[in-house]
Formats: sequence, structure tokens, C-alpha cells
Amino acid sequence: MTRPVLLLDVVGLTADALRHMPQLSRMAERGSRAELGTVLPAVTCSVQSTVLTGRMPREHGIVGNGWYFRGLGDVLLWRQHNRLVEGEKLWETARHRAGGAYTSANLGWWYAMGATTDLTVTPRPIYHADGRKSPDFYARPPALHDELRDALGGFPLFQYWGPTASIRSTQWIVDATRRVLDGPGTPDLTMAYLPHLDYDLQRFGPDAPEAARAAADLDRAMAPLLDQADAQGVTVVALAEYGIAGADRPVDVNRALRREGLLEVYVQDGREQLDPWTSRAFAVADHQVAHVYVADPADEPRVAAILRGLDGVDEVLDREAQARYGLDHARSGELVAVAAPGAWFTYYFWLDDDRAPEYARGVDIHRKPGYDPAELFFDPADRLAKAKAAGNLARKALGLRYAMSTVPLDPSCVRGTHGRLPDSAADTPLLLSSDPAFLDGAGDRVAATAVRDLVLRHQGLGERMPQPPVRDRVAPR
Repeated sequence: MTRPVLLLDVVGLTADALRHMPQLSRMAERGSRAELGTVLPAVTCSVQSTVLTGRMPREHGIVGNGWYFRGLGDVLLWRQHNRLVEGEKLWETARHRAGGAYTSANLGWWYAMGATTDLTVTPRPIYHADGRKSPDFYARPPALHDELRDALGGFPLFQYWGPTASIRSTQWIVDATRRVLDGPGTPDLTMAYLPHLDYDLQRFGPDAPEAARAAADLDRAMAPLLDQADAQGVTVVALAEYGIAGADRPVDVNRALRREGLLEVYVQDGREQLDPWTSRAFAVADHQVAHVYVADPADEPRVAAILRGLDGVDEVLDREAQARYGLDHARSGELVAVAAPGAWFTYYFWLDDDRAPEYARGVDIHRKPGYDPAELFFDPADRLAKAKAAGNLARKALGLRYAMSTVPLDPSCVRGTHGRLPDSAADTPLLLSSDPAFLDGAGDRVAATAVRDLVLRHQGLGERMPQPPVRDRVAPR
């Protein structure tokens, strides 16, 4: 009989965070603990895909949280369909090896739409015909949607990301996971995504009092789930995709390319928009990694020199260098820039804030051609930002259209970042298990590519030993 596993993605879990999490610490003390050898880029979609396929980005194709879709001529982040992930996933391998007698549930791990899990729950807003957006979630089987909504209320989308992000969204996922575990037939594999540490560690930095408080709040929210798993004989495996390091240097890589005449924009209603079709070079900024797409190979040496000349750029990887990190996939930029410690890349491409696109001041993860951590803040320069947001939410409640224009265009408020490989133990993610034998033979540092096989081995469905990471750039202790 397969022993069920609860695979928790505890975003930002490091040794420092664990010090403020007594319940999770006790589980690790009774069970097993190792560092996780993450991948470049150390961002949500790339690491999750590596964990679930046992492959590097060069093989599964998830080179970031988004990339330039050359065939569409568009930069797209946070797509949801599972077919984007190339390769067999953990539950698919387990199902094959178990002769079909294997069930799985996904609550919040990315690329959930169209996945072959038996149960699926993922945030999915309603996009109304008149332009309004309402919080909601996708669930499969369909009856699960109303069951969770009636029991837990609607999914708190505005507490999942943005300036009002809070423990409430993580609590909803915890409660939904508990109901799935308590349902008829505990799944053999239950995956749950717990994002809470992402918020205040990026807002205030990993060493701030708010970071310690966030870790303690998350531990309290997780405690009933951990107790339930223990009572039901479910092995808990908790990991983080990355650790969050301090940040103090935003790097405007696209503005540098524009000033050199390589990035082009077009204008609509007096506002500038990125023009990827005509640009000779532009960057898709993703935390501390930026994929730089260069239309003409003859421009690559010049673009590389510009990037290397920017304060805050640590490495510039061509295809050969990308191969050393397992990142040489067709979706990757011709060049990949890696930020220096403490630095991170903005997506900004305009040179005058009065010409910034309308979405720049809003929480708009699907239209922005890059990641924007400033979305976690109300604009400190606008004393009415919170009042405007409250007014807009009131308009939403009345069924009226609204636009949230509360996000600052000054990124200096951001205090935490991730994406490059860890530089110290402080920003190295952890892998924990409630089972003392889960990590037997794996050592005190486990490659992200090995987690899949460790779960299969634990469930009696595989014996492949963990493989080392492509390249380990963590500073020696």
C-alpha cells in the first residue's frame, strides 16, 4: 500500500525563518532535514517544475515565471496551463508505476490548469464581459468548487497578491487542503502551495521584525494541517523554491537598452508600450534574472557589453554559459543577466513616469512584461492610495468597473528578492520531512531534481538515487 505524502511548498522557508516556526521545527527534529539545491532561476515556476519532473529548465522548458513567446510576439507571465511543462510529472510517473492505482491533488502549485491530477484547486479570477475582475478559483472535479466555496467562502484573491496580501490567502489554502485530506479516500499525493512568507520578506527584508512575525503566523496557520497529517499517517514533505535575500539595488535593464537605441516603444493614448516586435533587444525581468531577447545575433556582443556595464549585474550568460546552469532552452533569451547580491531587475522601459503605461500603477501581473514586486505596496507618495483602493473595492461590490492605480513607480521600497543561486545559508531553501528515513542516503544537501525520486522511493515506487545539481554556486560555509 502506498503511504500518502503531503508535499508542501512553503515559499521562502530557510533556516532563519524556521527559527520562528516551532511546530514545523518540531516536525523536522523528529523527522529529517536538508538544504535544497535550487536551480537558476530560483523562482516559483522554474523550481516547482524541476521538483515535479526531476529535470532542469533546459528539459522542462520553464525558464522563469514567464518569457517572450516568440511565436506570438508577446511577453507572457504567469500562464496556467500544464502543457507548458515538458516531461512527465511526479504523479504521472507514480500512477504508471502503481498500475494506475494512484491518486493526486494539487492545491495551488503552478501550471495547474489542464494537469492530470485527480483533484485541482487553483486561483482563477472571473473576467467579466464589461472588464470587471472578480475573485474566484478553478476546481476539478467541478463539484469541489461549490463545496469549498460554501465551506470556506470565496478565494481571497486580493490577499493572495498585491498591497493587501496577507495570511488570509494561505489560511484558505490550508483549510482547503485539510478538507481534501479529510475527504473520501486520502490522495496518495497532495500538493499545497503556502505563499505567506513571500509578502513581508519582499516588503521589509528577511531580517526585519515583520519577517519573523510572518514566519510565526504561517506556523500557526500550518499547525492544524501538520497535526492532521500526522494523525492520518500522511508523510509531510515541506520545501521552499528559494530563500529571500536582502535587496537594496533595483536595476533598470530595459531603460539601459532603450537609451542605447535597442528597445523600442509605441504610443497609445499618450502612454508608452513595449514594442517587442521591432525592438532589437529587450529584457523580461524576473526578480534577479532577466532573459534578454536579441533579434539579430550580430547585436549580441554589444548587448552583452551594455549589460555587463550596468551596476548590479553579476553575470551575463550566453547559450554556452546557460548550459552550465541547465538553462539553455529555446524559450530562454539569447542572453540571460543575473543580478549581483542585493540587486534585482525592474521591468521598467519608459523614461518619463508621465508616459508610463496605465497598468504600471496597478496590480496587473498578466499585462506587465516582467515581474513587479512594487505591487506589494501602496504608493507612499500618494497619501490617498489606501482610500482610493477602498473606494474601488466599494465600486466592485456594486458591480461597477474600476481601476486600481495605487502601485508606486519608485521601486526603492522593495527590501527582499530572490532568483540568483543562494550566496549563504541565510538565503538557502530547506527540504524537511516528518519521516526520519525520507532523506536516507541523500546527504545534507538535496538537488531540486532529486525530490521527485525521493518521494517515489518513499512510496515504494522507485529507487533512483538523487542526482547532483548542474552547478552549485553556494558560498562555502
